[in-house]
Amino acid sequence: MSRHIKVLLTVFLFYAIYFVLDMFLFKGLRINLNMRIAQWGISHILTYLITGIPLYIAAFILHGAKGFWESWGLNKPVGKAFLAAFLFTLPMLIGLAVSFSWNSSITADQVLIGVIAAAVFEELFFRSFLFGQVFRYSRLGFIPSLLTGAVLFALMHLYQSQDMGTLAGIFAITFAGAVLFGWLYAEWGYNIWVPVFLHMLMNLSWLLFEVSDNALGGVNANIFRFMTVGLAIVGTVVYKRKKGIPFEVNKRTLWMKA
Repeated sequence: MSRHIKVLLTVFLFYAIYFVLDMFLFKGLRINLNMRIAQWGISHILTYLITGIPLYIAAFILHGAKGFWESWGLNKPVGKAFLAAFLFTLPMLIGLAVSFSWNSSITADQVLIGVIAAAVFEELFFRSFLFGQVFRYSRLGFIPSLLTGAVLFALMHLYQSQDMGTLAGIFAITFAGAVLFGWLYAEWGYNIWVPVFLHMLMNLSWLLFEVSDNALGGVNANIFRFMTVGLAIVGTVVYKRKKGIPFEVNKRTLWMKA
């Protein structure tokens, strides 16, 4: 069996196992853990760690103990990633602070679930694994590698509304976010900390101020969000050109790689 086929079969088989576990066991497991430790946010994080076991096994099968951490992008510089993400998020953080009032009802559970867990596990499971393992280690290019994860990522946010117009907007915003985070992951040398911190800081900015109760938001909020997205893209391009680093996503890697 070729390496290309082994990667694809392993990734999609074990992701399917994870998806089933997440769908049928996540809620009950989180409730049981919360009954024991009496902290909803920590229970949420622990449940993600447990249901993600099939993905850890798959990465170990493909890369062994020696290449395990590198295959997730977890061994990359953390400080550099945080600095880049912080600078990219400044337009959104400042803009929302000026335009919206402070959210005085923030709870620890909201931070643990909506900021930390959402950023860490969505980036690990969608970007590092479902997108990253395929794009990095198989012959599939950026678009086909990203498409499945981006659609799933967008679909999992549709619980936030029942209105069809709002649902379409949420899908579009979160799908675009998946594309952005996947591209940043690839272009920052497969350093998963860059999309993790950017995702985390964007979610935190949304939570700190009374912006919206869903991922879509209004016109003013999205102006500042798009400014952050634009800065992340332009900043990444300028940085790579200044350093003379070739782009991972180009016309030769868009669909299929040689």
